[in-house]
Amino acid sequence: MGGTAAAKGQYPLEYAAASTLAAILNYPLWRASALGQSGFRVAAVSSSSALPASLLPYVFAFSPPYKGMFATVLGMSWARAAIFYGSDRGKILLESYGFSPTVSIVFPPLIVSTLVQIINMPLVRATVSLQNPESDVPNIRESFRRIYGNHGVSGLWHGTSAGILKSVPKYCTAIFAKDYIEGIMPPIDPDSSTRKRDELLQSAIKASAAGVAGAALTNPLDVIRNEMFKTNLGFLDSCRSLREELGYRFLIRGMSKNLIAVSLPVASTIFFTDAFISRGTE
Repeated sequence: MGGTAAAKGQYPLEYAAASTLAAILNYPLWRASALGQSGFRVAAVSSSSALPASLLPYVFAFSPPYKGMFATVLGMSWARAAIFYGSDRGKILLESYGFSPTVSIVFPPLIVSTLVQIINMPLVRATVSLQNPESDVPNIRESFRRIYGNHGVSGLWHGTSAGILKSVPKYCTAIFAKDYIEGIMPPIDPDSSTRKRDELLQSAIKASAAGVAGAALTNPLDVIRNEMFKTNLGFLDSCRSLREELGYRFLIRGMSKNLIAVSLPVASTIFFTDAFISRGTE
């Protein structure tokens, strides 16, 4: 992601630090997105009673208690670091074996993000479930216990199908957009007095495009996955329930929040990684 092609994928600590920083900064936006896509109701309190209903999820998301915050940040941090680092390292490896640029770009995030989604699913379900304002579950440990007690071990991985269908295309699209834009941008003169600024500007452009592309594509599957968490219905039954309740408007439920909550963490992870690698190669 940052610097020259030879430098890509050579800085695992920078990937981890960038992913962690992005997860911490974007945690409240993730909460707002989880509320919107799950259809959780946020009741107005006296201090926010004058606010429009559309703003209540943001008030709740930025307000304590932050249930499951540490687990959520940890889960998002390692997941994005693994996906972006694994994708960049995988691209280098496949290119070294003579695979085409398209194969080298698409297959690493496809494989890595699928594995990450499967491993991370119990944590994702437990943390999303915690965000329901009407829930009496106090913490992540109790959330795991409640899911396991009600639905068994398989309940911890309920929603994996929608999660894979949502996350894998998102990261494949984001990484493809990032690498494509990176490839068509004009080269930066290494002797330019504004080289560092120009590198960060190009990083911001490709990061923004990657984040928006990935978020817009996968919003419907976020909605379906969160509905599966909320109701414990299967994939097709969740689709049917959403369509009966909202019509095909369910495809865009929470879209505005998702565009922010998904695109910003992806974009900031890419940008922070470039910035950290750039500082490390000075």
